[in-house]
Amino acid sequence: MYRFLLTPRWFGINVFVLLAIPFCIFMGSWQLSRFEDRMTESRDAKQQVSTDEREAARPLAELLPVDKVTSGKQVTATGRYDKQLLVPDRQLGDREGYCVLTLLRTDNGKALPVVRGWLPGTPDPAKVPAAPKGEVTVTGALQASETPGDNGVSAQGGLPAGQTAAISAASLINLVPYGVYDAWVTLNTGDSGMNAVPATAPADSGLDLKAFQNLGYTGEWFVFAGFVVFMWFRLLRREVEFIRDAELGILPDDEPRERDQEQPQEKASA
Repeated sequence: MYRFLLTPRWFGINVFVLLAIPFCIFMGSWQLSRFEDRMTESRDAKQQVSTDEREAARPLAELLPVDKVTSGKQVTATGRYDKQLLVPDRQLGDREGYCVLTLLRTDNGKALPVVRGWLPGTPDPAKVPAAPKGEVTVTGALQASETPGDNGVSAQGGLPAGQTAAISAASLINLVPYGVYDAWVTLNTGDSGMNAVPATAPADSGLDLKAFQNLGYTGEWFVFAGFVVFMWFRLLRREVEFIRDAELGILPDDEPRERDQEQPQEKASA
């Protein structure tokens, strides 16, 4: 009864199934490994932030450009505070507020964005403590420039003068007549009584949407593998039922009609 499995048609079906199932399992396992890697990166990144806080601060020039290795490292820089901006819609704990961002002009003329602290409520320049005068040395955690629309960073435009949605060199360079480092620093201790803004893990190292997409793709590939097996058994069952019906003389509905059409033609030829 199962000799039909050796026919060319079923040979092709079997080869397809034998190739499709391992491929689906391989792709599902690969997507699962990508999700596990992102989980490990997220855990390591959080641990690294705590470790970096205890390390000795290093000069800014030694840690640029910012990447996954240098992000969160303790850095020190010297200069004079210049232009000050407020960054709205920033959450600290369960409270809404804004960051106080001041550009630190270094000896080479470029400015380093420094988050001096965080204040609750809506941005109000009158409530913001003035930046220290004269030459200052700051110490804090190095961070990469933000990308508007990513990781909760607002992409809002049309903000009032003196505000910026993202702490980004691409945005700040349009507001000042000098160069801006493609990085920023959050002080370990909030300046003038403000709350310090904790350092965050590097971009693409957390359980973001991409990580859960990998988990979703894992499920899809394993479902595909199960669907291939299901369809193979279904085709096999239909073929066996067809052979049994043929042995019992039970023909499909379309075959009697075909024979009825052939009989008048035979009579006409006779």
